Amino acid sequence: QSSIEIEQLTNAFNEMLERLSNTFAAQRQFSANAAHELRTPLAVMRTKLEVFEKNKKPSDTDYQETVNMIRMQTSRLSHVIDILLEMTDLQSAQKQDHISLADMAEEVICDLTALADKKDITISQNPGTAEIIGNDTLVYRAIYNLVENAIKYNNTGGKVTVSIKEDSEYASVIIRDNGPGIKQEDWQHIFEPFFRIDKSRSRDMGGAGLGLALVKEIARQHGGDVYVVQSSKNGTEIALKLRRK
Repeated sequence: QSSIEIEQLTNAFNEMLERLSNTFAAQRQFSANAAHELRTPLAVMRTKLEVFEKNKKPSDTDYQETVNMIRMQTSRLSHVIDILLEMTDLQSAQKQDHISLADMAEEVICDLTALADKKDITISQNPGTAEIIGNDTLVYRAIYNLVENAIKYNNTGGKVTVSIKEDSEYASVIIRDNGPGIKQEDWQHIFEPFFRIDKSRSRDMGGAGLGLALVKEIARQHGGDVYVVQSSKNGTEIALKLRRK
């Protein structure tokens, strides 16, 4: 009997060590990725400034190009820092607001209409309502990030549809688009920090690969999850699932 108990304790201890090891490895990877995201715009600015300084007679065009580049890279740096700070503040955020997901989705759609219009994308909201108790600001951010992604990576002239569903325990916000789709092997990875499906395209659009990771953490903090329901060349459907109370 004692040998069985010792074996069980040993197995439990080994499992705990493995979980700790995986956690520390994930934290190290996150830190390395974060450092890379912060260093990259700084390196670009430094290189551009060095080239500019070597030009003894810079033209007005050279000057304007340098200023524009610094402004763009500073904006990117600020964006990454803001999201990293948001992710560290999630656990301490109060979650006592009574939230109508239908009203919040409508607000998000209104705020993103200008972005959608640039790509001639139509955003619509299906009938449906649900209420949860959570943090108003965080839930807004989660829905905003998902709808914004559906617009950014959609085809010109595409469509984005937002639906609200609920059951006894959970309420869900479903975002559908008719964009190019996501490969099935990437379905889980798109919610990992700093993951990009198309790195060059994401950088062109100002993405740091943190938007969906933030959504994942917000969902987790609200007792829920976010996941790809289905995706093909005809579009993608993503569900944000939140515990109602």
